[in-house]
Amino acid sequence: MPDNHMNNIILIGLPGSGKSTLGVILAKTLGLRFVDTDIIIQEHTGRLLQEIINTVGAEEFLRVEEACILSLDCSDTVIATGGSVVYSSRAMQHLKSGGITIYLEISCEEMISRLKNIVTRGVVLKSGQSLRDMYYQRIPLYERYADIRVDCSDEAFESVVEKVAMKIKGMNARIT
Repeated sequence: MPDNHMNNIILIGLPGSGKSTLGVILAKTLGLRFVDTDIIIQEHTGRLLQEIINTVGAEEFLRVEEACILSLDCSDTVIATGGSVVYSSRAMQHLKSGGITIYLEISCEEMISRLKNIVTRGVVLKSGQSLRDMYYQRIPLYERYADIRVDCSDEAFESVVEKVAMKIKGMNARIT
């Protein structure tokens, strides 16, 4: 990776798109560090994501998430974000200022089929919002912030990692 402001790889996408799993494999493949912002939130608060949402609500969770992301200062790192990070333009600008943002795309049906543990997973749903509603609300946000889009539906993680690595190399060639 070039030695400039684009030295982090930020993974965004819906819950279940594989950000955390793919992020670990991508970091190993590229020789980078790995950070999962959901884990940072849990370490900062001492609580599970779903516990935070259940006790203080979605809006307060989003405030905590934004504060944790704004405190991030890393380089040469693959950053797996929570799916709700795109609700904060401040958090996204902070992340984008330090790297390339990759949107891991999946279909609504794929997301729903992958989310088996919805009541414990820590998924931010607004009051009365279904997973399908959340999906269609977030898609334009992911598209707005993405530097690179990668389809992850029905693909093995190794195949997606290979696609992501090739797209990053192509983008870096255009930047340098």
